[in-house]
Amino acid sequence: MAAQRQPLDSIRSIETPEGVDMALPVAGPVVRGLAWSIDQLVRTAVYLALAVGGNTMAGDAAEGLLYIAIFVVEWFYPVVFELWADGATPGKKALSIAVVHADGTPVGASASVLRNLLRAADFLPMAYLVGFIAMVTDRSFRRLGDLAGGTVVIHRPKRQPLPPLPVATPIAPAVRLSLDEQRAIIAFAERSPGWTEDRQRELADLAAPLLDGAADERVTKLHGMARWLLGRR
Repeated sequence: MAAQRQPLDSIRSIETPEGVDMALPVAGPVVRGLAWSIDQLVRTAVYLALAVGGNTMAGDAAEGLLYIAIFVVEWFYPVVFELWADGATPGKKALSIAVVHADGTPVGASASVLRNLLRAADFLPMAYLVGFIAMVTDRSFRRLGDLAGGTVVIHRPKRQPLPPLPVATPIAPAVRLSLDEQRAIIAFAERSPGWTEDRQRELADLAAPLLDGAADERVTKLHGMARWLLGRR
């Protein structure tokens, strides 16, 4: 299965404490601006619903409750989604981006609250001008809230469904397989439905030193090994 092409905004390289290099595809101002617009539409719809609901109530108390509700939605809408929706508000989710810590780990409560409280500073003097300037001058496109909270916004491609595999009984390999050998067996099983039976047997013969039995049996065993390697048991 071909790897999904990454957007060209930028790639942030980090090294984990375990010494593993990771590449985070950070999201740029354009896609983040579009995500913000979607979220603003969602918040506006909520405000209108609250206003309509407030009109059915009488008195200054109703108006005060309405303003409190708007304040809570404005400031904690992104925090709630970032903490309980895998780092993504509805706007971010629609565009396959999400907030994470700078080391790639899921965003925590303190970082989320801090980055969103500083939206007021990013908004100055108007239309998020300070935040935009901060983003275009930072190699990871971080606004002031991101810098203070230690967060970045990254592209998160939608998970692709696993391709169907031929029906077979999972079989554990009889010998230790290298990573390349495991990948070859899995690729064989994923692609074999598009091949003729003769082509499948021809390729299965290449694995004859690892398998016994007739050619047709080797094809079935490779399918079973692929299922076992992928944990489809």
